[in-house]
Amino acid sequence: MKVLTVVSHPRRNSLTFAAAEKLVQGLKDAGHDTEILDLHRIGFNPVLWEADEPDISVERPQYSPEVEREIERMDQFDGLAYVFPLWWYSLPAMLKGYIDRVWNYGYAYGTSKLHHQHVLWLILAAAGSQDLTKRKYDEMIDHYLHVGLADYVGIPDSKVAYLYETLKGDPKHIEQLLDQAYQQGLNYGKE
Repeated sequence: MKVLTVVSHPRRNSLTFAAAEKLVQGLKDAGHDTEILDLHRIGFNPVLWEADEPDISVERPQYSPEVEREIERMDQFDGLAYVFPLWWYSLPAMLKGYIDRVWNYGYAYGTSKLHHQHVLWLILAAAGSQDLTKRKYDEMIDHYLHVGLADYVGIPDSKVAYLYETLKGDPKHIEQLLDQAYQQGLNYGKE
């Protein structure tokens, strides 16, 4: 399977990127082809302007050249993986803007749906699982990603995986988190 791995973090030397690299290693070891799309390094503009506002009067609207390039890129892949830190119990603005602009009417919903069969949301959380569960943030996030995004655009298999307590300075803990990221790649699309 060909998997597009989209990473959203401003620092290349972050744990987010280290996790993405381990995920990619797992994907490759499982026999998948993958490409890393670094939203910050390509200079993606997350702000939706008029050129990308959906025109629901046509079956397949034309968007800005930047969005058309990203649509062409997505079309080359069978599966998707998004790697990002959990900020304010949501997606970073860069990733949210990417989804707003690229997963657009006429391409991802409305007159058409995405053709991708699997999506993995690999989330790095500073909090522990008990902190997310206590206020049901985990349920809110899972529902948003599974139903509000993946199901809405026709992706039948959506998986949310968390790497918890990412600010813990213990090298052994970080190694365990990176191994979890690797395992997600190794088992992509199997669950």
